[in-house]
Amino acid sequence: MTTVTTAVAPTLTASDRCDRCGAQAFIRARLSSDQDLLFCAHHGREHLDKLRAIAEEVIDETDRLQPESPTIQV
Repeated sequence: MTTVTTAVAPTLTASDRCDRCGAQAFIRARLSSDQDLLFCAHHGREHLDKLRAIAEEVIDETDRLQPESPTIQV
Protein backbone atom coordinates (compact mmCIF):
# COMPACT_ATOMS: atom_id res chain seq x y z
CA MET A 1 0.00 0.00 0.00
CA THR A 2 1.29 3.44 -0.94
CA THR A 3 1.35 6.15 1.69
CA VAL A 4 0.61 9.64 0.40
CA THR A 5 1.56 12.37 2.82
CA THR A 6 1.55 16.12 2.88
CA ALA A 7 4.55 17.18 4.90
CA VAL A 8 4.10 19.61 7.78
CA ALA A 9 7.69 20.81 7.55
CA PRO A 10 9.09 20.79 4.02
CA THR A 11 11.41 17.91 3.27
CA LEU A 12 12.17 19.16 -0.23
CA THR A 13 14.35 22.22 -0.66
CA ALA A 14 14.88 24.68 -3.50
CA SER A 15 17.89 22.62 -4.58
CA ASP A 16 15.73 19.50 -5.17
CA ARG A 17 14.97 19.42 -8.88
CA CYS A 18 12.38 17.63 -11.01
CA ASP A 19 13.82 14.52 -12.68
CA ARG A 20 11.76 15.31 -15.76
CA CYS A 21 12.39 19.01 -16.45
CA GLY A 22 14.74 20.43 -13.80
CA ALA A 23 12.19 22.75 -12.15
CA GLN A 24 11.93 22.87 -8.35
CA ALA A 25 10.60 19.58 -7.01
CA PHE A 26 7.52 19.49 -4.80
CA ILE A 27 6.71 15.77 -5.03
CA ARG A 28 8.98 12.91 -3.90
CA ALA A 29 8.16 9.28 -4.66
CA ARG A 30 10.16 6.81 -2.57
CA LEU A 31 10.59 3.49 -4.30
CA SER A 32 11.16 0.11 -2.67
CA SER A 33 14.66 0.06 -4.20
CA ASP A 34 15.69 2.91 -1.85
CA GLN A 35 15.58 5.37 -4.73
CA ASP A 36 13.60 8.60 -4.94
CA LEU A 37 11.92 10.17 -7.93
CA LEU A 38 11.47 13.93 -7.72
CA PHE A 39 8.89 15.89 -9.68
CA CYS A 40 7.74 19.47 -10.04
CA ALA A 41 4.05 20.07 -9.38
CA HIS A 42 3.18 19.82 -13.08
CA HIS A 43 4.91 16.51 -13.77
CA GLY A 44 3.98 15.13 -10.35
CA ARG A 45 0.28 15.67 -11.03
CA GLU A 46 0.68 14.24 -14.52
CA HIS A 47 2.17 10.99 -13.16
CA LEU A 48 0.61 10.81 -9.67
CA ASP A 49 -1.59 7.76 -10.35
CA LYS A 50 1.37 5.81 -11.75
CA LEU A 51 3.60 6.92 -8.88
CA ARG A 52 1.08 5.71 -6.30
CA ALA A 53 1.09 2.29 -7.97
CA ILE A 54 4.87 1.83 -7.79
CA ALA A 55 6.02 3.92 -4.80
CA GLU A 56 6.34 2.96 -1.15
CA GLU A 57 5.53 6.55 -0.20
CA VAL A 58 4.60 9.73 -2.06
CA ILE A 59 5.34 13.04 -0.37
CA ASP A 60 3.34 15.88 -1.88
CA GLU A 61 4.38 19.39 -0.89
CA THR A 62 2.50 21.20 -3.65
CA ASP A 63 0.43 22.96 -1.00
CA ARG A 64 3.49 25.20 -0.50
CA LEU A 65 2.71 26.74 -3.90
CA GLN A 66 -0.52 28.30 -2.63
CA PRO A 67 -0.02 31.80 -1.26
CA GLU A 68 -1.20 32.30 2.27
CA SER A 69 -4.49 34.17 2.58
CA PRO A 70 -3.93 37.85 3.15
CA THR A 71 -4.83 39.16 6.55
CA ILE A 72 -7.75 41.54 6.32
CA GLN A 73 -7.61 44.42 8.73
CA VAL A 74 -10.83 46.15 9.60
